[in-house]
Amino acid sequence: MSTRFQKLPGWVLLSLLANGLFVLAIALLLLRDNWFLASSQASAPNSLQSPPENRRLPLLAKNLTSGAELGPRHQLNYQQWVAQLGKEAEVIATQQPRNLSVLAGDSLSLWFPTDLLPPERVWLNQGISGETSKGLLKRLSLFDGTQPETIFVMIGINDLLRGVKDETLLANQRQIIHYLRQIHPQAQIVVQSILPHADAKSTWEGRDRLLKIPNLRIRQLNQQLKQIAAAEGANYLHLYPLFADAQGNLRPELSTDGLHLNPQGYLVWRSALQIFAQLQPHSVN
Repeated sequence: MSTRFQKLPGWVLLSLLANGLFVLAIALLLLRDNWFLASSQASAPNSLQSPPENRRLPLLAKNLTSGAELGPRHQLNYQQWVAQLGKEAEVIATQQPRNLSVLAGDSLSLWFPTDLLPPERVWLNQGISGETSKGLLKRLSLFDGTQPETIFVMIGINDLLRGVKDETLLANQRQIIHYLRQIHPQAQIVVQSILPHADAKSTWEGRDRLLKIPNLRIRQLNQQLKQIAAAEGANYLHLYPLFADAQGNLRPELSTDGLHLNPQGYLVWRSALQIFAQLQPHSVN
């Protein structure tokens, strides 16, 4: 075993060490935060244990003072969603809060519970259920007027479900990063890896389509996403191993249906965001 490691290049060993420390730090943070999840489930079991379909209330930014109620979101179609998110971004652009972070993506970002997001930041959620990389690219201009310190992007699983070619998905990801770098030059752009699914253990309504997407393909796409992020001057947050079991599939205890996340899954994601923020200090004052 020692001989095998001696043959590895130095940068590989450093990468393995860094990843190991990152996972260890997240594990420790999760242990610290377990009381939070337990107390939340005890005080509001119906809201936290409900499936995503029953809690489709994405976020206005935390600490938003407008108090405007913009309607029952679960009844909105896609174009109404776009209009809704545009209005929320306009409010943020007017207020220009400090420590602003944007979540850009699909239902995984959309359903991130407000009380499980890192509390030290203001959050603008720009997620739409069923979103693709092409759709996200077209609506990035919605929050052009905001001044985020960090923009977290997670997109791609719906492309795969709809049969979009890997080359197209990756090209759209590159354009997304390029656009955000141009419009928000002071912001930290963070590309998050596509998460695994639960494979045969999935109970999601589109299970048959999900089973046609090997998690190996997702891992290979993530490797290319990392390269694209580096080439475009963005950061890459490798969340995949935090959610995967020994077979590389989504851990059932972190998911509601083998595709979407439950509160425990979002707690893992939150811990990753917190550790990442500590390891990657913002360049913005």
